[in-house]
Amino acid sequence: MRSNDIHPAVARLQKEITRWKTPIVTIIAGDKSPFKVLISCLLSLRTKDEVTAVATARLFALASTPEAMMKLTPDVVEKVIYPVGFYKNKAKGILEVCRILVEHYGSRVPDEIDELLKLKGVGRKTANLVVTLGYSKPGICVDTHVHRISNRWGYVKTKTPEETEMALRKKLPREYWLIINDLLVTFGQNHCKPISPLCSSCVISEYCDRAGVGVSR
Repeated sequence: MRSNDIHPAVARLQKEITRWKTPIVTIIAGDKSPFKVLISCLLSLRTKDEVTAVATARLFALASTPEAMMKLTPDVVEKVIYPVGFYKNKAKGILEVCRILVEHYGSRVPDEIDELLKLKGVGRKTANLVVTLGYSKPGICVDTHVHRISNRWGYVKTKTPEETEMALRKKLPREYWLIINDLLVTFGQNHCKPISPLCSSCVISEYCDRAGVGVSR
């Protein structure tokens, strides 16, 4: 993909993804609550969106602030978020994050990536999602879909998600920073899949280098 191809590619993808479900973290971000974005991100790791959606709804029905969350016991949190992946560890991690937010940040979720990375269980993907979806500040969230697809396009040539984030920060037009994750997560879950992507019916096939694609449909 040439640099200028990103504009028509994004425009087509914006229309295409309306066919599919919106990622659960993006839906939760509609509440404009950085705390809910943070907690839903922590729950979503290695967990399907459908499971995350139910678990977050149950948890936020009990507690939607760090102070309220701290009043819950680990056992209660475990039961409420089950069956998300690693639910026991996530319950402990969420309560620890809430404690740190209350004791060190005045119950406010940080809006800077470097500060967010100090929280237990928060990596660059989650930190960027909180900054972009929770605060509408510039950032680029790179998960496996963004990493895979941007390399498949040939738009970047990187080996890790972190390298991809840095490469996109240099190359991707700033107007797309806040939306690129939603676009490529939805596109990657439903069409541009890791194995045997649906290249024959892809709306942006003319811009894609298909780097690393062996078998496609």
